[in-house]
Amino acid sequence: MAQTTDSAGTGGEEEPKGPQTSPHWKLGPFQVRLPFVHYRFEWADYTQGLFMCAVDLAAIPLMVSLLGMPFEVALAVILINGLLYLTHHMLGDPVVPGWITPAIPLVMAYCETFPEGEERIHALISFQILLGLFSIMLGVTGLARRVVKAIPAAIKAGVLIGAGIAAVQRIFDEGGEFHEFPITITIAVGLAFFLMYSRAFSSWRSRNRFAMQIAKLGVLPCILLAVIVAPLAGEAEWSEVEWGIIQPDFITLWQEYTIFGLGLPPLEMFLAAIPTVLATYIVVFGDSLQADSLIKEGNKARPDEHIEYDPNRAHIIFGGRNTLMGVIGPDVAMAGPVWAAMQAVVVERYKEGKKAMKSLFGGMGSFRWGTNTGLLLLPIVTLVEPILGVAMALTLLIQAFVSVRIGIMETRSQRDLGIAGITAGTLALMGAAWGLGVGVLLTLIIYGRHFFKGEDDGTFAARD
Repeated sequence: MAQTTDSAGTGGEEEPKGPQTSPHWKLGPFQVRLPFVHYRFEWADYTQGLFMCAVDLAAIPLMVSLLGMPFEVALAVILINGLLYLTHHMLGDPVVPGWITPAIPLVMAYCETFPEGEERIHALISFQILLGLFSIMLGVTGLARRVVKAIPAAIKAGVLIGAGIAAVQRIFDEGGEFHEFPITITIAVGLAFFLMYSRAFSSWRSRNRFAMQIAKLGVLPCILLAVIVAPLAGEAEWSEVEWGIIQPDFITLWQEYTIFGLGLPPLEMFLAAIPTVLATYIVVFGDSLQADSLIKEGNKARPDEHIEYDPNRAHIIFGGRNTLMGVIGPDVAMAGPVWAAMQAVVVERYKEGKKAMKSLFGGMGSFRWGTNTGLLLLPIVTLVEPILGVAMALTLLIQAFVSVRIGIMETRSQRDLGIAGITAGTLALMGAAWGLGVGVLLTLIIYGRHFFKGEDDGTFAARD
């Protein structure tokens, strides 16, 4: 394997101008990158990841309630998924990977149609394996890139905006996290938006070294603040910090919750999962659009490094993750192509320049090395355990902001906006399958034979 560097030239030759691909080893469709070898380790992102593992841990209550998993068994699933997160940046996919968050309610509802116990576990296993194989097929055949390019702008926008609305609903609906942590979520999320998107803070950051250091920490200050505010507001107990290393239960996981102990699900389980797999893929498609859009934003701000988002490569990687998890550790949060909230956080810091973050791969990789370290350390797990709901709300509301912003930017005309709005509302209220169906029908009615082309009425020309 030959190493590719960002400088082609030796012995006095002038370095090539224009954006350069960061160093890597070429391996088929993948670009292998290792820490300290191919990218600079970014300690600010690593430190942020140590505490943002709280969001990964927030999947534990979902598995406990759906499958009846003991805490230690669910923790084993989280650890396996955490290790697989590293495959993205190490194989050339420039994302902070995460769950398929908007589809979690859809998948839980599907699994709950089966009796609790072996049958429900088989339903989740068959669903996740099928979703993984379907994604791999799209990536290997090259259809993933074509799908992303072929979908009309109005439908893309509707899916993205709908995902954002669904995320907000998830937090504020009855039984949502806001009702458990109203004060803490208000303060933590307010601080996060101030640090990430406030014009006042952006101006202060450019003039003040302390503000610049705070900005480098991303949403870490929000998590640490929540640890203090939640007990003071009477919304959680004070953290009882314990020392040592966590003790996940892999033996019980593989004996009672995987095909090694339960055997393969029957064929009819795989057939029954097909509609839910297709509906979930609509959400995956929306996540891929977000990843692509955020990477393009980064490229515009950083002409020194060329970052390419390849949907085919991404599909192979997260498809492989889902397939493997379906075999060795079925996970209701699933293996998604991007953690949109943290993707936005890392890209925002990357856009500040080479001094803030030398390479985007360095920031994303360092963050995920940090979350994996945090998951192993009992002091960090026990510190953030009381505010897992706040961490979940934080990531969903940042994701909602990003989804709606990017979704609207996808539209090219006022008609696109109208189609996107109705598609988004339907998706949020009725589910992904209904949302896509309404979007396709409206686009067909309004644009007819120009279904794929749509229109550009010049309304948004100034933003380009």
